[in-house]
Amino acid sequence: MALHLVQHGKNLPKDADPEKGLSEEGRQEVARIADMGAKAGLAVSAIVHSGKKRAAQTAEIFAAALSPAGGVKQADGLAPLDDVAAYAEKIDPKQNTMLVGHLPFMEKMTSYLITGDAERTVFKFQNGGIVSLDKDEDSGRWMITGALLPSVR
Repeated sequence: MALHLVQHGKNLPKDADPEKGLSEEGRQEVARIADMGAKAGLAVSAIVHSGKKRAAQTAEIFAAALSPAGGVKQADGLAPLDDVAAYAEKIDPKQNTMLVGHLPFMEKMTSYLITGDAERTVFKFQNGGIVSLDKDEDSGRWMITGALLPSVR
């Protein structure tokens, strides 16, 4: 089973949208990544987002492509500066869950799960990109198993 971490798509500036919803470019990039994930067989049981408009919109685009049986839900604890260790305790590695949120939370969560240290960056996120992790049953350690990113650098 896997955990899929997603940084929300590119958003509008606050002066154009006080809630900073997705820009047209952000919508298109997220839709492209979601479609690539669906074609690659990415399966998720539920999509959980932070509740911020850009994260909710990103989650809905992924849900349209991936059709998670558990639907889309908002959860506390996924805001940009929330405690990743506290949220990590809630993760069930037996579920194929997608979390949609923000930086620095997503990078810190990845680092925390892989190294035990949220400040030791192990993956550079891109807006709309996915990093997939899996927990090895024997060692109990998380590992990165794949990524889909809007651009290759």
